[in-house]
Amino acid sequence: MDFLSELQGNATNSNSKTAIEYTAQASSTIVSGEVRLTLDDDGLTVTALFDTAKIAFSEINALEITNYVITVKTDSGDYFFSRMGNWCLPFYEALSDTYNKAVLRSLFINEKPIITAKGDYNYIESGVSNSGATAIHVYENNVAILPPDVSARRVPLCFVTGMDKGNYELTLSLDTGERYTYAKLGYDTAPFADAVERQIRKLREDSIVAVLDIDPTLTTAQASQIAKLMPRGAAVSFGRLTGLAPSFAAALIDKIDDTRAAEYYNTLCELNDPLSIWVGFRKNDTANDTSIESGFVLDQNISESKDSDAYLIWLIAPSPDGRFAVVEFAEADSATFVYDTDGDFDSFAKKINRALEAIDFKREVIRLSDLELRKPENADYYMAAKRTSALQLVRSKFVGRVIHSSPVSWKRKLMEMCSSGPIKKESPAPTLTEAKFCVQCGATIAPGMKFCGVCGFKIGH
Repeated sequence: MDFLSELQGNATNSNSKTAIEYTAQASSTIVSGEVRLTLDDDGLTVTALFDTAKIAFSEINALEITNYVITVKTDSGDYFFSRMGNWCLPFYEALSDTYNKAVLRSLFINEKPIITAKGDYNYIESGVSNSGATAIHVYENNVAILPPDVSARRVPLCFVTGMDKGNYELTLSLDTGERYTYAKLGYDTAPFADAVERQIRKLREDSIVAVLDIDPTLTTAQASQIAKLMPRGAAVSFGRLTGLAPSFAAALIDKIDDTRAAEYYNTLCELNDPLSIWVGFRKNDTANDTSIESGFVLDQNISESKDSDAYLIWLIAPSPDGRFAVVEFAEADSATFVYDTDGDFDSFAKKINRALEAIDFKREVIRLSDLELRKPENADYYMAAKRTSALQLVRSKFVGRVIHSSPVSWKRKLMEMCSSGPIKKESPAPTLTEAKFCVQCGATIAPGMKFCGVCGFKIGH
């Protein structure tokens, strides 16, 4: 077969949105034999004569290419694609590019990068390190690394507390203890560092503006110190705020008093030292939009309040013994979230800051069960959870919700949940690593099942 014939046989133009259809020899537990491969924004479709598999990008954990064989590693098993001839590398590049676009979408990165480079990366999160070589991008408020697997990371510049320049490398340290090093960037080393510095300064300046918007009476020094403590409005204790500027702490309390959470906040103050409660804020740019999809769903009366520049405010309060964290979103009337802190409330509160920023304050993500997170409509959140260690930690420590039925009932149930007894988590659903899958069709197998509920395949055979 000549080169032109091979190209025509392995990739064909399509009148649909998918420009190219590839052919390959597939091997997997779900579909095997000669297949056609098509890509779209959400995943890879593998079509054989009698079987079809849609591999969602949210389920893909790694892409590899070795000796002209492409391996797609997923939650339910590995897929191998071979015999693609000269289209092997173009297909892998197209697959990697489309996959990375889905990763960026899941990490809430939708703008063009300020600078792109290629180099090595190394990061340490919760004592676990990872390293490799890949594309590295600087965006308006983050640095992203994009290896074709779950080690992709979005590093928020607002939480950077240290920046060290070495020999042709740059290390960023976050207030949560994470460290990210970028090296072997070649001629891009200096422009890369300059871009990161510019964006950090801009974020600090924006935070000062937001702080002064809350309390215009602050001095320059006070505004600068608070902006450093509350980058992009991240939560910090009332004790620290009061020590720096009592007027600013009072201004935030006034904001809380204008929300439906005022009575719940007062109860939290009764249960614990008010200065130990953490508070965070964020400008509500969609104050008059009652159909927002940000996870903070505003009541019509709230959105039409006299304050046209409404703020989204959240509270993180320790239980009396510090074993639990109580998370309250002032503008939402659904429930209060409770988390196990492992006895270190301050460190856990920082992790909540980090997790909420990572998911653009889509608050439901920090309490969804793993099975709920795996639903197709939550695909982006599932991908984000795989690639954000702070979000993984916060989700793993979720104890339960206390519904806003009435202040009296809410207080009683909250005290029960934060009691000194054994911790009872609300959802017994299996974790991402504990979930089992049918080797025949890939469906999730519930604990104790002997047969697949989808295809009827006997488990263990």
